[in-house]
Formats: sequence, C-alpha cells, structure tokens
Amino acid sequence: MQERRTDPDEVVRIVRTRPCHIDSSGCDTATAPLTRVYAPWVERRQLEYFLAVVEHGGFTNAARVLHVSQPSLSHSIATLETELGGALFHRLPQGAILTPAGEALVAPARQVSRDLATAAAAVREVLGLSGGRLDIVAQTTLAVDPLADLLGRFLRRYPQVAVDVTDPQQGASVGRLVRSGEAELGLMDSAVPAEDLSALLLAEQRLLLVTPPDQANVDPVGLAELAATRFVVTPRGSDARTVLDDALDRVGVTPLVSVQTVHRAMIVPLVIAGAGATFLPESMARDARNKGARVVTTDPELRYRAQLVWRPGPLSPAAESFVALARAVAV
Repeated sequence: MQERRTDPDEVVRIVRTRPCHIDSSGCDTATAPLTRVYAPWVERRQLEYFLAVVEHGGFTNAARVLHVSQPSLSHSIATLETELGGALFHRLPQGAILTPAGEALVAPARQVSRDLATAAAAVREVLGLSGGRLDIVAQTTLAVDPLADLLGRFLRRYPQVAVDVTDPQQGASVGRLVRSGEAELGLMDSAVPAEDLSALLLAEQRLLLVTPPDQANVDPVGLAELAATRFVVTPRGSDARTVLDDALDRVGVTPLVSVQTVHRAMIVPLVIAGAGATFLPESMARDARNKGARVVTTDPELRYRAQLVWRPGPLSPAAESFVALARAVAV
C-alpha cells in the first residue's frame, strides 16, 4: 500500500504508546508509527483547526476566526477523527464539547503547535530573518511592573517580534497555562511554587498606599493604623488582594472593603472619587498621584517579587532572548 505524501512542514508523526502485540510483519506496534495501524499522518492544519474549535467553543466561531467555511472546518475535523480512530467532540445545538479522547489530545496538540513554531523561528534566526512571536501570561500587577519595563527593553532590541500578554486572573493559573502550552512564558508571584517549571527570580518591587485626595495620612503610615481604612480591592485570589490580606493579617487587621471589583481599570478612578484606598505598584502609584490621588509609604514597606517561569526544554528564539534579557536585569 502506497503511503500518502504531504509537505514535511505540515505533518506530525503519531506514535503508538499503549501496549499491543507484534503484528504479522514482526514489527512491535507498541513503538511503531501509527501508519502501521491506521492514520499515516496528522496534518498541522488539522491540529490548528482542532484547537480553534476548543478555544472558541464551537465550529461556527472557530470557522469565523480562522476565515474558513464551516463545512471545510467540519470536514477537516471529521478527517482528523477518522485518522485518530474516535470522536473528539460532542456536537451540540449550541456548540461543541470535548469527548474524553478530545480532552486527551488538547495538551499534545498545543505542544506540537508550539514546537513547530519554535522550529520555524529557529530556522528564521539562522537565516537572519526577523520576526517571531512571544506569548506571555502574567498576573495583572506584575504585568505593569516589572513586565512593562522588560517588554519595552526587549522590543527596542527586537522590534519585529509580536508579543501577546494575557491575564490569568488567578496567580496559580499561570503555571497551568505555561504547562499546557497556552503560553510559552509566565510571570507570577514568587510565593507561588514553580514546581516542575524552570524559574528565574526577578528584582523586588514596592507597593505604595494610594488614598483619596482629601484623606490625610502620616508618611509613612503603620499597617496597624489602617484598621479603619476602607479599601477598593480585587476579588480574593488575585495577586493584589493576596498581598493586601497577608500584610494586614500579619498585624491583626482585617481590611474593610468598600468596593470589590474585577474591573482593575476602575480602581484608581474609584480611589480618586473617594470610594476608598488601595495598594498599587510604584509605577502605577505615580500615575495615580498625577491624577490627584495621595500616595504614602507604609511601615514596614510592602514588597513583592516576581518569577519568570517556562517549561524545561527548548524555547523559541524570541522567548530565549527575553529570558536572557530578564536574567541580565535581575542580576
């Protein structure tokens, strides 16, 4: 039987890993390519289509994002299912949800897609081509400081690299998103265990107390003196809220919450309007002062430290250059 041929850049060889017996040709199919059992090749485009359906919740939205017709997308996924030997999605009137087989494919598909992108970027670098992509997931406070400054330095050196920064909402989610391949690099609080990820500790950052324009405070203000202060906060589990709760808990104070919001862009306007005080990184606090808020230090100072994390193994040229820059700055 003649093997189907496809562009090598567009294919991924699937290898059987579960035990099975020796086939009639004497080859052990436990490690033989799946071509000996079924489905000679899985195309890269099929994996991209599969992940698009996963990320956009259904075939209609995925087709719109991919700029392909829905019948073409459906046919590609059906072909992939035939080649892999089982259904990947439950088709529902309002979308599609993963079958157990589909759930098992998500992480390997993301890893394969990222490995292909890394390989292509490595070739471009050898050929002296510019460009590439850098995907970073970062807690919001850390995205402001230190990530914004690091990205500014990085893009001055590599202006052709496209950067995508996403917010996980919960700090513990950063590691999960990096492990799954949804982001190549992650920035999270150093208090969160990196576990199996490679990690680089960055410089300490300072948090300052930002209060309404008419609120008088001594400078510095003792943390215990904030028992009667009302705060504008993000929900529990967010990085800024965790720093606030932990700091006040150490001095036996439970923060009085006037406003809790997931809309971080509201925080400074709420403080300026008199709704309460908040803690912000130094760079954000300076911006708030320019808009009319009062900024004071605390005694003791509140500090936090970020860590840059990534999966062990080869990084794309863009990510490798970013890690090198961050390492140089952290020294």
